[in-house]
Amino acid sequence: MARLEVEYCGVKFRNPIVTASGTFGFGYEYDEYAPLTEYGGFTAKGLTRTPRPGNKPPRIAETPNGILNSVGLQNPGVDVFAQYLMPELAKKFDTNVIANMSGNTIDEYAEMAEILSGTDVALIEMNISCPNVKHGGMAFGTNAAVVEELTAAVKKRCSKPLVVKLSPNVTSVSEIARAAEAGGADGLSLINTLLGMRIDINTRRPILANNTGGLSGPAVKPVAVRMVHEVYNAVKIPIIGMGGVMNGSDVIEFMIAGARLVALGTGLFIKPDMIFDVKREITEYMERFGIDDINDIVGTLELN
Repeated sequence: MARLEVEYCGVKFRNPIVTASGTFGFGYEYDEYAPLTEYGGFTAKGLTRTPRPGNKPPRIAETPNGILNSVGLQNPGVDVFAQYLMPELAKKFDTNVIANMSGNTIDEYAEMAEILSGTDVALIEMNISCPNVKHGGMAFGTNAAVVEELTAAVKKRCSKPLVVKLSPNVTSVSEIARAAEAGGADGLSLINTLLGMRIDINTRRPILANNTGGLSGPAVKPVAVRMVHEVYNAVKIPIIGMGGVMNGSDVIEFMIAGARLVALGTGLFIKPDMIFDVKREITEYMERFGIDDINDIVGTLELN
């Protein structure tokens, strides 16, 4: 039997497949399509310090090979998750839950990390693609010095493994990755969405009410694989890879590039039970090449 178990930041996962934040709700929404125990774990919808209603619609726009989204982090807030949602998730589902958090200030991130550390989440993922109100609205994740400062401050109040989610909208993703590692991050996840826009040619206005949105889906996969490979060679901490995963071959590709866990995202909107096919295809690949342990392929890319 092919061994699919992996360890990430000291946490054991029954297989390397997780989900991307914002695509899986709080787990209940997908359980009717495939038991959550089929996954190694899942990442809950992104949380903020207080509840957010999100952006006004339209918030989703299709593209030829993916979607643009500008949902605006609609969520019930970290307190509701910690007090009500996570306790129920822990009771009902025997799988790892990864919390995702977004903040406007360093103090806000640190406070959320402390709250989430008091729950049964396996990992805490920190989205650094959020505007930093103390630095002129610039996203935290675009400045290496800010990323290191933020990570170090949050790590002091975070007793769970801290995973920093990197933005692709930067000059050097490796520089940002090294800054997160220097700040004490236990792991990294990448990539977040690419910034994009669609225009209605009849009205000559953006289709999204917020004008721009995050591009995800198969269109971003080559960018994501390249960035995972770059970061794998730049840091020593483990990586969660994501971006356009549609099948088992995509998972294998990310793992060869250096990812230890791989997240399904936009593909779940197309096929909510795709986990079954993904796991079957991974197992078939391992059998075809005589691979007993999935961990043996991580970071095995040989450049031309």
